[in-house]
Amino acid sequence: MTNRHAMTFIAGPEHIDELGHVNNAVWVNWIQDIATAHWASVAAPEHQAAYVWVVTRHEIDYRGNVGLGEGVEAETFIPAGPTGARFDRRVDFRNAEGKVIVSANTTWAMIERASGRLCRVREDVCAPFRPYANEVKQG
Repeated sequence: MTNRHAMTFIAGPEHIDELGHVNNAVWVNWIQDIATAHWASVAAPEHQAAYVWVVTRHEIDYRGNVGLGEGVEAETFIPAGPTGARFDRRVDFRNAEGKVIVSANTTWAMIERASGRLCRVREDVCAPFRPYANEVKQG
């Protein structure tokens, strides 16, 4: 099993700012879209019903732009296991040439829906997202 998830995003008129490229706020929405799609694609239905994730931190590097009608391939992965209620997530957006033009490191916290409180990420919840990038042996 892999912990990577990919999606394609196409810049529509609603995504373009006055400079003619995708607005920075749109990248944040796309980060959330791919993260939640990843969760929905691999998390057990009972975990999806019991928990919800919220962002506690975004760190985003912008190295390029895309304009109207251009697409980017996004890939997300979990670099390491959870710390308490929190998971870090990496998202990279590549342009048509395969160059990373936007990258983000985000921290997400798990909330128990029933109580509305933060809760520790248990092993059975994070197991579908393994192996973490730091567990994959190189070479």
